[in-house]
Amino acid sequence: MYRNKRISLVIPAYNEERLIKPTLENVPENFDKIYVVDDCSPDDQNKVIEQCAGKDKRIQLLKHERNKGPGAAIITGYLKSSEENYDIAVVAGGDFQMPLDEVDKFLDPLIDGEADYSKGNRFLLSTLDDTLKDMPKSRLIGNWIITALTKVASGYYKIMDVVDGYTAITKEAIDAIDWSKAWQKYGYPMDFLIRLNAYGLRVMDLPRTAIYLKGERQSQIKGFSYALKVSPMLVKGFLWRLRFKYMYLDFHPLVLFYYLSFLLLPIGFLDGIYLILKQYIYNADITGPQAILCALMLLMGVQFLLFAMFFDMEESK
Repeated sequence: MYRNKRISLVIPAYNEERLIKPTLENVPENFDKIYVVDDCSPDDQNKVIEQCAGKDKRIQLLKHERNKGPGAAIITGYLKSSEENYDIAVVAGGDFQMPLDEVDKFLDPLIDGEADYSKGNRFLLSTLDDTLKDMPKSRLIGNWIITALTKVASGYYKIMDVVDGYTAITKEAIDAIDWSKAWQKYGYPMDFLIRLNAYGLRVMDLPRTAIYLKGERQSQIKGFSYALKVSPMLVKGFLWRLRFKYMYLDFHPLVLFYYLSFLLLPIGFLDGIYLILKQYIYNADITGPQAILCALMLLMGVQFLLFAMFFDMEESK
């Protein structure tokens, strides 16, 4: 118990035979339940988990019959936590790289009614210097690219370090979201943010210590390649959020601004290329009205996009 609230811990586990034991052995007493979700791991991690469960009765092993991805493992833990009426579900990795002794700062805003979902941010001022010193540069670049894309896709423009998987969520938030349509593979933290925004839930960034174990397997984020993999998911999630939040649940003109920008910018860009080819390749004259029309489409497209992003930011405060 923590402040009279029942707290569960969800740990998605895949190939964590080496590090799952120290992770489980260092879970603080304020957790009432520990769900370790085996995502059909091929190693012997389950034997280690079962040994730990013999010493700690809070531990319960949940198994997937096939590999679904870390997002699916977390959703399994969420639904089990809600089913068993735990007030808050905390998520941490099984790689012993998330400081569970800092969990109080994640729980307090949820218990005090200030947020529905809290997440770690290794780039807040109190932890920034240590993060920049310890985090590999390739991961920094990938993190910044994905964060920029996620800000637009999710509507949470004040959120940073979107890939951080150290989070806490209330039972009410779990019950509000249709998790059957959520992204189940790597990239799930960004998709979860998109869904939280669509359902009008409050998200809070909190500083947390970045831990990197020397010689151990690091994050799946590999700079540009990871950003390219998750970009299609972010685009799809962004379009879904616009429809769900601003057309189905309610109507807001920002959705029209977005769609007009999606129409005018590509047309203006292609028209500009056509005019350049027309003049410099085919030596044909460009009329004033043609150039003005192209410029207007580009300018209006940019304006519509900026207005849409501004309104979206205001709606998500």
